[in-house]
Amino acid sequence: MSDWRKMSKDDLEHQFSPSSWSHRMSADDVIRAHVYINKARSVTQTLLDVPYGDGDGEKLDVYVPSSSSPDVPLVIYFHGGYWQFLSKNESGFLAVPLVQRGVVVVAVGYSVAPKGDMDLMVSQVRRSVVSVVQQYSHISGLYLCGHSAGAHLAAMVLSTDWTQYDISPQIKGVFLVSGIYDLQPILSTYVNEPLKMTEEVAIRNSPSHFLPQLKRSSTSCDIIVAVAQNDSPEFRKQSEEYFKALESAGLRVSFEDVPNTDHFNIIEQLVDENYRLTKLLLKMMGKS
Repeated sequence: MSDWRKMSKDDLEHQFSPSSWSHRMSADDVIRAHVYINKARSVTQTLLDVPYGDGDGEKLDVYVPSSSSPDVPLVIYFHGGYWQFLSKNESGFLAVPLVQRGVVVVAVGYSVAPKGDMDLMVSQVRRSVVSVVQQYSHISGLYLCGHSAGAHLAAMVLSTDWTQYDISPQIKGVFLVSGIYDLQPILSTYVNEPLKMTEEVAIRNSPSHFLPQLKRSSTSCDIIVAVAQNDSPEFRKQSEEYFKALESAGLRVSFEDVPNTDHFNIIEQLVDENYRLTKLLLKMMGKS
C-alpha cells in the first residue's frame, strides 16, 4: 500500500503536481503546450454542444466518421485537468486517428470546480454515458477513455450501480491513462482547494473502493491501465495499485508502462496512429 500518509504537505503537493515531473520542458510550458492541443474539428464531421442534461456544462462534442458502416465502435473520452481545468473543447485531438478508422468519438463536458463538486461531476459523466447509449443504439461496442482526472471519472463510470438508471450500458473496454483512483491523498493538497472534498466525499468517489461492484458488472470488459514513465512516483503507484486490485478481483486487465512519456504527452500522442497507446486502443476495438 502507498505510504502517502507519512508525507509532509509539501511532499504530497510535489507528488501530485504532474507538470513538475516532465523532463521535456518547464512546468508552465508543459501545461501551455497541453492546452494548445489540436482540437480536430477541421478533419472530421462534428456535432458540437449536444446536450445530455439540463445543466450548462452538460454537453457533448461528437466526432463522426465520414463513411458510414454498420460496425461502428464508439469511444467516450473524459478530459483531465484535475477536475478544475480544460473542457471538452480541448478533447478532440484523439479523434484524428480514430475517426479515420471508422470510430465515433464523443468528448464529454462536465462542470469543473469550483462550479461543480466531485459528486456532481461523477453523476454527470454517468448520465453522459446513459445519454450516448440512448442516442447511438446502433453502435457495435462502447469504450471509455480518460486521462488523469478523466481516468478517475472513467473508472467511476465503470464502478456504477446501473440499477439506478434506465439503462445498463454494455461497456466493452476501458482505457485509463495516468489516473488517480484513490482521492484521499490529495485532500490536503492544492488540488482540493477548489474541490473542497471532505474525507467522506473522497472515499465515496474513489474507484479503489468499488471493486466488488466492478467484479459484478465488468467481467466481459477489457481494461488497460496506462502510466507514464515520468509520472510522479505517487501517480505511478496509484496506477500500479489499482491495476493489481483489478487483477486480484479477476477482471480482464493489463498494465502499460509507457517509456519516454510524461503525464501530458502520454495522452497528447494519441493524435498519432502509430503511437503505442493508439495502436492498443484500436486493437481493443478490433480496428488494428
